[in-house]
Amino acid sequence: MDFNLSDDQIAFQDMARGFADAEMKPYAGDWDDGSVFPVDALRKGAVLGFAGIYVQEKHGGTDLSRHDAAIIFEELSSACPSTAAYISIHNMASWMIDSFGDAQQRARWLPKLMTMEHFASYCLTEPGSGSDAASLRTKAVRDGDDYVLNGSKAFISGGSTSDVYVCMVRTGDDGPGGISCLVVEKDTPGLSFGKREKKMGWNSQPTTAVIFEDCRVPVANRVGAEGEGFKIAMAGLDGGRLNIAACSVGGARACLEAARAHMLERKQFGQRLADFQALQFRLADMATELEAARLMVHRAACKLDAGEADATVFCAMAKRFATDAGFQVANEALQLHGGYGYIREYPIERIVRDLRVHQILEGTNEVMRVIISRALLKE
Repeated sequence: MDFNLSDDQIAFQDMARGFADAEMKPYAGDWDDGSVFPVDALRKGAVLGFAGIYVQEKHGGTDLSRHDAAIIFEELSSACPSTAAYISIHNMASWMIDSFGDAQQRARWLPKLMTMEHFASYCLTEPGSGSDAASLRTKAVRDGDDYVLNGSKAFISGGSTSDVYVCMVRTGDDGPGGISCLVVEKDTPGLSFGKREKKMGWNSQPTTAVIFEDCRVPVANRVGAEGEGFKIAMAGLDGGRLNIAACSVGGARACLEAARAHMLERKQFGQRLADFQALQFRLADMATELEAARLMVHRAACKLDAGEADATVFCAMAKRFATDAGFQVANEALQLHGGYGYIREYPIERIVRDLRVHQILEGTNEVMRVIISRALLKE
């Protein structure tokens, strides 16, 4: 059991940290304030391979492991969790095409996704099906060489901006076996978008409803066979949960570092905050929780890379623990800053807002507990 990163992983970590510090951190506050989708920065990241971290190299990806990806996403999110999370979503959608698509589909969509000339979104959640994803109602009816789609998706990151939408739709009976995966391109007739949601955080990525009204999509755009969509969706979410957990670790780490610096500088009652034992203990607990979260993420990533049978459960454990711990650490850092933590001149409040949604998306933390408890109680 070796907890040290390999030389290659240290190089990936240094590269991602350098990019985050130079291309994300100085601008993240402005992106948040102006709800700016940072296209230029994203495309600069794509040059370094961040658009297809675990897409096969022969299809333009970087072909790294899930463990490597967790290291990279921690670094990117230390500068801007919102933008790092969008990169994760783009990677997940691209990986689905790479892993489950055919040669023509890979050739058609992946080259531009790997450069982020085109952006991708993942469409699973609906107004009436969030945690109960298998009950989705967006219908795709076969009509010759096309499917005709009717329905809508909710809270889609990249909605109205992305060029490619990897969608889970119902082609068959109720339940998970009736779900298929279709790729819908932006300018398809019958595809439209709702208003841009005004959100607590994640403001550097647009979020809208994705609406299908007699939207005709070629059968050739179906990824995998009919009825395989739910399996594809769940496979993507294992990695997505790891990425969002790593993003929580990265954002929380930035807050911990800021809190430490503040405690060493700020004085009250004639001494530094760092000299109050009560505050020392709080910082120690924050660091301990953060380290435990990182270890859980890395272990789950290694299990997913190895294809172990219990990888899904460990991904759920890592997601539940790291996103809860990450938000708590960031919130504690805000408290340690006092009033300064609450104003936008400091990055703490932005990160707190960004990290809160990590406990909800990619499967709520309550659903993570369902996954874990089912595995524990299986006879």
